[in-house]
Amino acid sequence: MPPGRASPMVLGVNAVEVLGLSGLDQELRRVEPLLVSVVAAGDPFLDQVATHLITAGGKRLRPMLALAAATRGERRASEADLLGSVSVELVHLASLYHDDVIDEATMRRGTESVNSRFGNLLAIVGGDYLLARSAEIAASLGTEIAGLLATTLGLLCRGQVSEVKTAFSVRRTVEQCLEAIEGKTAALMATSCRVGALTGGAPRSEVEALTEFGRNFGIVFQLRDDVLDVVATNGELGKPPGQDLAEGVYTLPVLHALADPDVGPELAGLLGQPLGLPERDKARAMVAASKGIAATVAMGRQFAARADAALDGLSSPALASALRALNDTLLDDLP
Repeated sequence: MPPGRASPMVLGVNAVEVLGLSGLDQELRRVEPLLVSVVAAGDPFLDQVATHLITAGGKRLRPMLALAAATRGERRASEADLLGSVSVELVHLASLYHDDVIDEATMRRGTESVNSRFGNLLAIVGGDYLLARSAEIAASLGTEIAGLLATTLGLLCRGQVSEVKTAFSVRRTVEQCLEAIEGKTAALMATSCRVGALTGGAPRSEVEALTEFGRNFGIVFQLRDDVLDVVATNGELGKPPGQDLAEGVYTLPVLHALADPDVGPELAGLLGQPLGLPERDKARAMVAASKGIAATVAMGRQFAARADAALDGLSSPALASALRALNDTLLDDLP
């Protein structure tokens, strides 16, 4: 995929093709130059920092959800639709800037991370700048969307705090894990759908239905990612597998494995501290061999069913069918 081109590949499938909504691919292509232009400050160095991950490409899943909710495959996206999709993507990009500082990451999307390239200070300030641009765009779309983006940012921060406060804790609970997921991943997925529904002029009942879909879809999306962190290979993930384990983020498969009497006691003795590569691989193998994967997939299917049910009230059969098809792909090829 050429640099700067949005990649609709999600979970090994072409998400735009799965959705099957007319014109959606073309609308996503309109997002790319807009992302670059809205963060242009006229300062070449700041522009380089601000566009570093934009030009690296990405799945653009959040703007895709926003545009799908707005256009339903029935019309060309309006300026408001496009700006709404850009605003949620900027929040997502800003979170990546900040996450990479927290995780001390060196790579992101196949290129050098912002913190590795420019240093932690500029990565933090660059992420803040993207958030500021997102807020400015949201304000131009009205007070409801401006307030929604502000609320979402607060939820992202709460999710991050929830994750950090339980780092390396083998006593982390399922409830604490889901709290972090709802803040760090599901909140912005829900907001993406809601922003699109609002800019697209959907009836209030459908705004709520699409928001509920996005929240549950986001939880399933993260649970799948957590399973893949245990069972996938480096080539499949595009990053080192077991990274969460190494960094002390004990996800749902790990928590279920810790509760498994066959492997839990030994696994608990291994965790609770940073892991080198041999220990990380051993821990991954133990989690993969436990009941943790099946239990996580089973929970994912529960949230997937809730996402599907939320679409029952949509007046557009095409949009409901498209989002159900995308939702169904999330767990299809898991163990």
